[in-house]
Amino acid sequence: MEKVTLDITEMAHGGSGIGRANRGRTVFVPLTLPGEKVRAQIVSEKNKYAQAVLVEVLHPSPERVMPRCQHFAVCGGCHFQHMAYGAQLAAKAAVVRDQLARLGGFKLANVQPVLPNPEPWGYGAEMVLSPVGNGRLGYWSPVQKEVIAVEECPITRPELVALLQDVELDLPGLRKLSLRVGDDEALLAAIEVDEVEPPELEADFPISVAIVLPDKTAASLVGDFYSVQRVNGRDFRVSPGVEMAASPAGMGLVVETVLRYAALTGDENVIELYSGAGTLAAFLAAHAAELVAVERNPDAVADLAVNLDDLDNVSVFEGEVEEVLPLMPEGVELMVAHPWATGLSKKAVTAVAQAKPARFIYVSSDVATLARDGRSLAKAGYKLVEVQPIDMQPQTFHIETVSLWERP
Repeated sequence: MEKVTLDITEMAHGGSGIGRANRGRTVFVPLTLPGEKVRAQIVSEKNKYAQAVLVEVLHPSPERVMPRCQHFAVCGGCHFQHMAYGAQLAAKAAVVRDQLARLGGFKLANVQPVLPNPEPWGYGAEMVLSPVGNGRLGYWSPVQKEVIAVEECPITRPELVALLQDVELDLPGLRKLSLRVGDDEALLAAIEVDEVEPPELEADFPISVAIVLPDKTAASLVGDFYSVQRVNGRDFRVSPGVEMAASPAGMGLVVETVLRYAALTGDENVIELYSGAGTLAAFLAAHAAELVAVERNPDAVADLAVNLDDLDNVSVFEGEVEEVLPLMPEGVELMVAHPWATGLSKKAVTAVAQAKPARFIYVSSDVATLARDGRSLAKAGYKLVEVQPIDMQPQTFHIETVSLWERP
């Protein structure tokens, strides 16, 4: 395949550097940094862009650093270990501005500097693993196109990595194993298998084991059926099939940003969509008159009920946002949404627009879906006031954003 020499000018969403080759082609090269001159080999090509692999860094950026992990550039879990942390934050801010402008049409979006994570290493409380064979577990490698065994993972809490060395699990039909460590130091393993029938399991050290069913509900096999995660000084029970914050410290920044945008006085009625285990709902309800939480996963609803048991101003509706929201009264002062990375469905955007909240706070873990949904919100009459990016997952290209939208 063709080899090209490129000047890397910017970062793309997804973690690759961008260079321009002959005929105006845009070339995406992983493991490169803006300001570098590199030699790369084209591996696939479309009409106007190409994907390449790095062959040699001819002129490195002063922001290039030595990766900490032996698996970096192979395992696929991290994308930015070769970048100084300040450069990671700058790259993420640039990507947010670019995606909002190109995909959303927000040319002059008020994007704030990225809030740095106080724990850029060792923050992950969960490892999602696949079987390698011989009872070993590992990560999918997009480079080798197979699951590779891992010996270290510096973005994950050390006690989880140590646990990985002690786990041998040879289950027929095992698709995925999630290991979690709670802030109470309790360990939990959640297995997903092809069969719905739970296997016979024994644990010879203190660990809880649960099976996650296809609908993301879970059943306990050994020990407790949940983990405990602490965010901003408050403990939250999180069941195995319920999403856990990638970084508790990063989630704390999300909570603080949402509360700052919400500016609650204690008199407002708030609706929160995609409430999960209630991490945002707990802090919003503490400052609101009434809060309505909407969540579809019954295990998450059960977690939320326990986590918000000390609050008497919360109502919980179990169901799809698209179905529940049209039943709510119009004219709520504030609506908050924290959907999955896939963002809001078209029906959900329509339901939000028809509910006519005066202000809408959107917490997104994918800036591309934020830009797409933002275009729909703008068409529905909402103005983008501000976007606050937050580094929820350092060393990766993932960016969390909190955005504030208002009706003129």
